Amino acid sequence: MRSDVDAYYPSNGRVILHVDMNAFYCSVHEAEEPEKYRGRPTAVAGSIELRKGIIVTCSYAARQRGISTGMHVNRALKLCPDLIIIQPDFYLYRKYSKAFMKIAYAYTPLMQATSIDECYLDITGSKQFGTPQQIAEEIQRRIDEELALPCSVGIAPNKLLAKMASDMKKPRGISVLRIRDVPRILWDKPCGELFGIGGKTAEKLRKLGIYTIGQLARTEEETLTRAFGVIGVWMKQAANGIDHSPVLEEREQNKSIGHTTTLPTDIQAREDVNRVLLNISDQVARRLRRQELVAGGVQITIRTPDMKTITRSRALATPTENAGDIYDEARRLYAEHWSWDKPVRLLGITLQSLTPKSESAIQLDLFEYEKQPKKESLTQTMDMLRNKFGENAVVTAGMLGDDPSVLLRNHKVRGTSLQMDFVNKEGLDLP
Repeated sequence: MRSDVDAYYPSNGRVILHVDMNAFYCSVHEAEEPEKYRGRPTAVAGSIELRKGIIVTCSYAARQRGISTGMHVNRALKLCPDLIIIQPDFYLYRKYSKAFMKIAYAYTPLMQATSIDECYLDITGSKQFGTPQQIAEEIQRRIDEELALPCSVGIAPNKLLAKMASDMKKPRGISVLRIRDVPRILWDKPCGELFGIGGKTAEKLRKLGIYTIGQLARTEEETLTRAFGVIGVWMKQAANGIDHSPVLEEREQNKSIGHTTTLPTDIQAREDVNRVLLNISDQVARRLRRQELVAGGVQITIRTPDMKTITRSRALATPTENAGDIYDEARRLYAEHWSWDKPVRLLGITLQSLTPKSESAIQLDLFEYEKQPKKESLTQTMDMLRNKFGENAVVTAGMLGDDPSVLLRNHKVRGTSLQMDFVNKEGLDLP
């Protein structure tokens, strides 16, 4: 005979939670300094004096005053003169991210972190902790009591519906969304509200006469595949609440490591672009080494002032963990695929084809192999100093100006802090 708890778990299905932190960056600052920020309109943004400063996220008190993510700081301050602008602190955010995910991980080893402030949990085998509702309530309560952070939790039979459920009640909500609920709850909503469908896809659907999720669910699969290819099959299934994607354990090796930087002012001068690429190369290489991986490919991301985004990538002849190699490839990709007279507002580098360093044969140049042990020793020393004193305790001279390609390769460093004038849109270093 099944217990009361067993009755909440399907015999042939899954139970998925989506834990989504509410206004995460602002909530972290409020948790750190409640006397300063609690209940007040706050926003995290960078370079508040410059014209390109944008709101990265804002508190719910700020949202009630008309502030929203992506808004320029100047406009936000006109709408809400008492808005408190906070400079981003990504090391602090990662600390809290690891802490809330540690709490979530206590209820199942099947945890998949998808960003710094959200994760999926497959709790199908977690009956010992209670019903799905009880588990969600306990996770939410512990995150609040132990970290002073609010979160919303979605409960569903798959990741798609769990994600959409967590958005239904914010802040501090817990929502259940079953497949049988989809027609009643979702079908009258615009297609753009279905998780995974962006603005351009929604516009293309409208041109086909498909305006709502319900209309999408009832559209012939052949019609969608003609217009969208294989993704058309996924869209029809998603509109009907069907999603078979598994929750990938966090222990699975990262498929890529990336970092992007949104700039306070558009840049196009070669030396400015190279300096930014150099800084990003150093950051992603450091994270690569931290995970004891090497990269077999490099991809760059460029975003224009009108928000057009392009990516270009290339496989490397030899896997690397070296910032100089990454920087050289990123610089080549930029020069080949972008014109120096065109301004950019965002730059990013993503390392691809990652493999464990222990399993990779890194070929050394005939004239460089004798220097390699010294280079690795110096790199390890720099990493150790940064671990102890912070990322900006040691910087390459190229980041401060002048011929960065040579300076990085030779590791000429200065013990100085590098003042960042841009908003870090962090490529996520998840726990």
